[in-house]
Amino acid sequence: MKATNDKNKTDPSAAQKINWGDFRDHLSTADQQGNRMWLYPKKPKGRFYLARLYFSFVLIVVMFAGPFVKIQGNPLLMINIVERKFSVLGVIFWPQDNLIFAFGFLLFLTGIAVFTAAFGRLWCGWTCPQTVMMEMVFRRLEYFIEGDAYAQRALDKAPWSAKKLFKKLAKHTVFLGLSFVIGNTLLAYIIGIDALKLIITDPPDSHLAGLGAMCVFTLIFYGIFARFREQACTFICPYGRLQSTLLDENTIVVAYDYKRGERRGPLRRTQTPEQRQTGGAGDCVDCNQCVAVCPTGIDIRNGTQMECVNCTACIDACDNVMTKIGKPRGLIRFASLNGIERGELLRVTPRIIGYCVVLALLGLGLVTLLVTRKDLDTTLLRAPGGMFQTTPEGKINNLYLLKLTNKTHHDLPVELKLENLPGTLSVLGGGSLVPAEKQVESSVLVQLDPTLLPTANTPLVVGVYSNGRKIETLKTMFLGPRK
Repeated sequence: MKATNDKNKTDPSAAQKINWGDFRDHLSTADQQGNRMWLYPKKPKGRFYLARLYFSFVLIVVMFAGPFVKIQGNPLLMINIVERKFSVLGVIFWPQDNLIFAFGFLLFLTGIAVFTAAFGRLWCGWTCPQTVMMEMVFRRLEYFIEGDAYAQRALDKAPWSAKKLFKKLAKHTVFLGLSFVIGNTLLAYIIGIDALKLIITDPPDSHLAGLGAMCVFTLIFYGIFARFREQACTFICPYGRLQSTLLDENTIVVAYDYKRGERRGPLRRTQTPEQRQTGGAGDCVDCNQCVAVCPTGIDIRNGTQMECVNCTACIDACDNVMTKIGKPRGLIRFASLNGIERGELLRVTPRIIGYCVVLALLGLGLVTLLVTRKDLDTTLLRAPGGMFQTTPEGKINNLYLLKLTNKTHHDLPVELKLENLPGTLSVLGGGSLVPAEKQVESSVLVQLDPTLLPTANTPLVVGVYSNGRKIETLKTMFLGPRK
């Protein structure tokens, strides 16, 4: 067998012509020498593909419009890691909300586990940004410029000519431009659309870091969609490897009905359906159309595989063939292993029930944290290395550092009061008014009479008030002379 490499972009059908024994012993996108076999998936068509197309259109509109949508002046979604400022549905979250982040992340992971245990990798084929952009945008542009799978394969094998050079330059120019748009959209989700506008409109030397990020994101997305493609799902994404621990015989996946389809064999014009059935042949005519349309190059007839992203392209291809030969659709369909072997419908297993219980508890915890979330987060700490000081009048002073974080959309007046001991509390350097969605740091000087200090470390309670309403109670220690 002649070795192939990525540059030659060999015919993926060669993978089916090689007798490698067990399909689990090799990758569908590599030959025996480990060289990449470039995939040319045929353009799918059918009811599922049409549904995915409409659904993807909605997702793409939401993705590109997201940075421009604001709620009460805040982005719909922003993950500003640099400033440690996050906006979800217009609500600003800060690092002080780490418990909310933890519950939200666990809720997300548990939700994936529940959904995967019931319906497999439906997320990957229908809503994953990588799949949506690759199959519904870049792949369709490739079909438009270079043609369907056969035309693409012929173009790559053909010697260089003006026509080939034009098509390749046109495709990669469009890919690079679209990658630039996607990269900037992602950057807008990180730093906000207003900051992105400044990077675009201001002189380049004013925002070198932002300009560098734009270029890096553009090249990354171009590399993913122009070259890496299905390898992002099979090599990089951990979800495919995790599914083996989440799927069971009751999980609904894209499955081949081997009881109905086997034994495979080509359909002969002179053969009647009765003769074919008498000869022991199944409904599968071994046309390989399910393999031809697969974006990851697998044969779904070999069973559930890590590379399968449940895109349903094979279902549409098989249904089209079944319709042409007068057989009922559904040879490849959404089904579970028990559904195929025993005819069982989806049933709720104890594992799914357990996941749902955990999901409900996490959801309840997250709702509780969101409802009880304070408008103002306050931190009061003793000044590092600071000791008490004695005034000429004999009073004892302690210096503290105050940090105030306003989580609301409006300015908040703040007042601090001593709760458990009479004395004087002074906020130095401002801090009486905290601007909306800002952090303010100030110093606090507390002065007490030494007669109120029974020990060298006396508990001190400080109340935080805003507009006459108590927001929080702070506890710290007041240092004094030893008795």
